[in-house]
Amino acid sequence: MSIVFGILVVIHLLGWAIVLGGTLVNLRSGLIATGVLHGALTALLSGLILTVLAGAAATVDDPVNWMKMIVKLVVALIICALVWWGGRREKAGTPLVGAVAGLTFLNVVIAVMWQNAA
Repeated sequence: MSIVFGILVVIHLLGWAIVLGGTLVNLRSGLIATGVLHGALTALLSGLILTVLAGAAATVDDPVNWMKMIVKLVVALIICALVWWGGRREKAGTPLVGAVAGLTFLNVVIAVMWQNAA
């Protein structure tokens, strides 16, 4: 099971890398590339699967931080909505592309820095 979990973590990280890279490259032009939506949906779906697997394997000694997972889910849903909305427009604009990049960075920071309070 740890191999499946590890593969899903890699897929999840690659999804966020696609979103962050795609938005940083197009920040000046203000466009949302098609791959950014695919990366965001990949990261969202793999994150949901990872959360379910972590919840199923949780123990009393190592519980899942559900508040962290909910915050990350809300941020990921906002990112997906912004990317979808910006991708439907001819030119999304630099503020929208910057918001997607900033929220993606925030989601990564939450994942790494938010530790369980022991």
